[in-house]
Amino acid sequence: MTDRDELFDLTIRYATAIDSRQYELLSTVFTADADLDYGEVGHWTGAAEITEFMDLAHRGAANTLHRMSNQMISVDGDSATARTYVDALILGPDGSGVNAIGCYDDEAVRTADGWRIGKRTFTSVRLVMVGS
Repeated sequence: MTDRDELFDLTIRYATAIDSRQYELLSTVFTADADLDYGEVGHWTGAAEITEFMDLAHRGAANTLHRMSNQMISVDGDSATARTYVDALILGPDGSGVNAIGCYDDEAVRTADGWRIGKRTFTSVRLVMVGS
């Protein structure tokens, strides 16, 4: 598997962890000291804080879909950058919820356990409530 393939899988693992409520998988996505800046949504530091937020934010959701696409990945030795388009739909039991569309800009590092995201910035293009 190439570095690019592993980095692609890293972003898909993030979406899978959230959508399947397998939050322990997030520890295989982010570094222990990762910095996530999601703009108006929030800012978190460290894999533990990120995992706690993701669990709380999605706990009441009946369904979530994090669709990742249009990836641009650049590898330079043991570091990499990636831009991924995201279209996230988070729905409650009544069908209402939120739709967040934008880009993840990631800075990843190669660790002894594989590639991990050390810094992520979410740039919102559209953040709207959706009805049932």
